Amino acid sequence: MSPIDRWLIAADNARRTVAGASIASRPCPQTTAAGPAVALDDAQKRLSGSLMRVNHVGEVCAQALYQAQAMTTRDPALRRHFEHAARDETDHLAWTQRRLRELGARTSLLNPLWYAGAFGIGWMAGRASDALSLGFVVETERQVERHLQGHLDRLPAGDSASRVIVQQMKEDEAVHAAQAEDAGAAPLPLPLRWAMRAAARVMTATAHYV
Repeated sequence: MSPIDRWLIAADNARRTVAGASIASRPCPQTTAAGPAVALDDAQKRLSGSLMRVNHVGEVCAQALYQAQAMTTRDPALRRHFEHAARDETDHLAWTQRRLRELGARTSLLNPLWYAGAFGIGWMAGRASDALSLGFVVETERQVERHLQGHLDRLPAGDSASRVIVQQMKEDEAVHAAQAEDAGAAPLPLPLRWAMRAAARVMTATAHYV
């Protein structure tokens, strides 16, 4: 595949991600494991909607990161690894968007900005080296795991539909981190990890409302 082809694919992925046109390859967990629906009051819906919007933004960023990393690596096996992980994140993207609609909530108005920023970060990491790129995956996914556990602690107890989605996402992210470690990830310097955590806090705080 030529570089032009890869850029065209990346542009199409960006368009579909931001436009909300992603299609899951796996059934949404809530359709098979959520159990009987529990009515949520308005405050619970607002909280669940805000948390799921933050999770949706995370999946927008994940799409951008993996697309950029797949484009920059010269290792075909590693490119397939990134592309496979991106497919899992596409499922997450579609699931969270569906749940937002069910809650009467919207996606973030800043999704184009989140995508562009994450793509740039993934591109720089990939251009640096494959080991650093994989290390970035490990640190990102570990942070996402902790973030999702925090949402499981905060989601209304009766919102089983959101909770099963978040739980499946958390399990998938753990697999992605382990696979990246097995593929030869290099540990990131502590200052870089701190910077990533600070950026993530800004993003999640903003996406909670915007």
